[in-house]
Amino acid sequence: MNPSIGTRRSKNIHLGNLVSYAQISQGLHILAENAWIRIEFWNPGVVRVRAGRMGESLDDFSYALDPNATRIPVSVELVAAPESIVLSGGDVQVRILTQPVSIQFLDETGRIVNSDDPAFGISWLGQEVSVYKTLQPGERFLGLGEKTGPLDKRGRAYVNNNTDHFGYGPDSDPLYASIPFFIGVHAQGIYGFFLNNSYKSTFNFGASSDRFAWYAVDDGQMDYFYLHGGLEGGVEHVLKSYTALTGAMPLPPKWALGFQQCRYSYYPDAELLRIAQTFREKHIPCDVLYLDIHYMDAFKVFSWHPEYFPNPKSLADQLKALGIRLVIIMDPGIKVEEGYAAYDSGMAEGHFALLPDGKPYRGQVWPGWSHFPDFTASKTREWWGAQMKIYSEAGIEGFWNDMNEPAAWGQHLPGLIEFDMEGEGSSFKEARNVYGMQMARATMEGASKLLGDKRPFNLTRAGFAGIQRYAAVWTGDNTASEEHMLAGVRLVNSLGLSGVAFAGYDIGGFVGESSPALYARWMQLGAFSPFFRAHSMINSRDSEPWSFGEEVEDIARNFIRLRYRLMPYLYAAFEGATSGLPIARSLALEWPQDPKIYQQPYDNAYLFGSEILVIPVESHKQLAKVYLPQGQWYDFYDDVAYDGGREVLLELNIEKLPLFVRSGAVIAMQSPVTHTGEAHDGTLQLHVYSGTQSRSFELFQDDGLANTASHRSEFARNRGFHDGASRILQIEGKEGTYPGEFQRIKLYLHGLTYEPTVLFNGTDINVQFDEFRLVEPVSRFDPFMPPVGNSPKVERLPCCTFSWDMENAIEIRY
Repeated sequence: MNPSIGTRRSKNIHLGNLVSYAQISQGLHILAENAWIRIEFWNPGVVRVRAGRMGESLDDFSYALDPNATRIPVSVELVAAPESIVLSGGDVQVRILTQPVSIQFLDETGRIVNSDDPAFGISWLGQEVSVYKTLQPGERFLGLGEKTGPLDKRGRAYVNNNTDHFGYGPDSDPLYASIPFFIGVHAQGIYGFFLNNSYKSTFNFGASSDRFAWYAVDDGQMDYFYLHGGLEGGVEHVLKSYTALTGAMPLPPKWALGFQQCRYSYYPDAELLRIAQTFREKHIPCDVLYLDIHYMDAFKVFSWHPEYFPNPKSLADQLKALGIRLVIIMDPGIKVEEGYAAYDSGMAEGHFALLPDGKPYRGQVWPGWSHFPDFTASKTREWWGAQMKIYSEAGIEGFWNDMNEPAAWGQHLPGLIEFDMEGEGSSFKEARNVYGMQMARATMEGASKLLGDKRPFNLTRAGFAGIQRYAAVWTGDNTASEEHMLAGVRLVNSLGLSGVAFAGYDIGGFVGESSPALYARWMQLGAFSPFFRAHSMINSRDSEPWSFGEEVEDIARNFIRLRYRLMPYLYAAFEGATSGLPIARSLALEWPQDPKIYQQPYDNAYLFGSEILVIPVESHKQLAKVYLPQGQWYDFYDDVAYDGGREVLLELNIEKLPLFVRSGAVIAMQSPVTHTGEAHDGTLQLHVYSGTQSRSFELFQDDGLANTASHRSEFARNRGFHDGASRILQIEGKEGTYPGEFQRIKLYLHGLTYEPTVLFNGTDINVQFDEFRLVEPVSRFDPFMPPVGNSPKVERLPCCTFSWDMENAIEIRY
């Protein structure tokens, strides 16, 4: 064999021993025997590590990192010894072992929180680059985006490779979105790991090995961020640090928080109007109806079917008059058809992804053979946005990005397709995982430009780290089963632990048909999901709330109404999510060291916002053993109090979903409405739960529509604090210039064992006693059959009403 040719066979090549190093701003550049490595403090709790082979230049390109993210200056100290170099900055110490080169991350007390395997560390196998990490005793792994399985992913392995996975199973992988970020939890500390590389990646959390976890990408450089949480800041601090890197979720329009009804497909236009009118006739709240691919002419995006939807502007106006908005689906495939405007301009202006011979790639999707826009080119994103004028002219304000993994029949697009990558140039192997994200970006930027001061709603199936900047995410083509219902809850919770706060699932299941009981339970859970949409497939039974019989209709109406009654609480949670905190919060966010929350089925439980505990249970169960975390908890329906930190046996019925409120909480509610644009009665209902715990809360108001970027001061924020031990509720005067919608407060005092005296700013006010029902009883439609359940209530609940000037601080003692 000619020795100059070498061998095609590869063995593991690690960094090797230290050769030299040079201190750089906020870090260190190291030359090892086989590669270079650069370690930089991004801020006092975040460290970036990059490594490449000899001759490779530093690659700064990233779609995941927010271009508006700012680095914070860190004073870095360096202490060198023959066996190690230690960098200290902020709350983190980075110890670099030199023989061979490997990295350890320590907290300020010197405890090792995360460590390379000392023999392997960063290594190469052919083009694949990996980092091997020592498994800490009891270490748990959370998040990683849209991943199935349990909350704690220890002992499992996952692949990040965006995939159209129709009818996926409860343990299927990969799915539609890839977010290579996870949170590690163990007794020594809590940290985050974000792999900033969009090639296909593998995350092995100790599957088939008890020595190390390892994280690999098929190509490109090793580029990761270590995010320090410590034991004090914990998971919340890690999430906020990750959001600071990859960007914040914009506040969506309030109507996008309401109930949304979808089907593949509603057509013609008369059917949309019939569905909308039925919602209003049955007094079931609804804010959104969807148009799937049948609204298009021959399934061609940027077109309207001439017979089904001859006047889309008139349809949208009629629906808006009923308080309902239209959201339309958009697929990336552009049909190869001369005379089709999007095809003609796309070809003429060079907007389609190319093969190496310069010809546009062709794949087959809904409209037939199609070309695919290269959304990694800024000119193509602008072109896509300009095409959307056909929708904005029809009054459309909501957009649904589908088939954007991208999907084509056969599911195996060739890796040699070329993409612009903002002028850097690369192949489909690097572009695949960011394709859907960049389509969502093009849609969001186009919609924002066309709608001006109005906030668009943008939904996507595919995405990558940072997708929260552009769109909400739903979990794709699920199936109608109990297992899928609970798997969807865990997927949404996992997305919440990965920076995607606005996420949800198809209620009732997209594939197959729900039983009435399953649909009822799923609807109850959906009311406590950030994204609240029912969706079903073509050639299946209807899946509107009235399609499963009168009892299910009553149950669905109850919980949809409850969602709208909770809108003040929910809207404040969404505003808080712009800092990185999820809306559906895994219990690991607050109790990461409690081993019980990781046990199945307890790992399904989550907080909705900061105060309401949701216990997902199957529809057919009559008894369930549940775990309540530390603290004291009230049954949301009847105020029965439970001590936390223990298991509780609950009787179940299909009429109610197990819900609890923590001691000390203040839950803001309003009167029922049929859509978010309808006026409530002007009374803010504050439900205060007694106990020794103290809790803070916020009320955030704006018009729910205006683009917050151009109306920064047109909001009203009132912060409050409930001192449970002293029985004092304080609400600060408002920030912002928005006048607010509430003129009165009706205060409800839960969990008291005495008849209270209430002082409002030092003045005694009258206390009444009302009956409180979270949901209404299900009607007894058949007089010969017992009702579904007993709809528990609170009798003689102390309450009082007083006028409220939001400008001024108030104090309430009871």
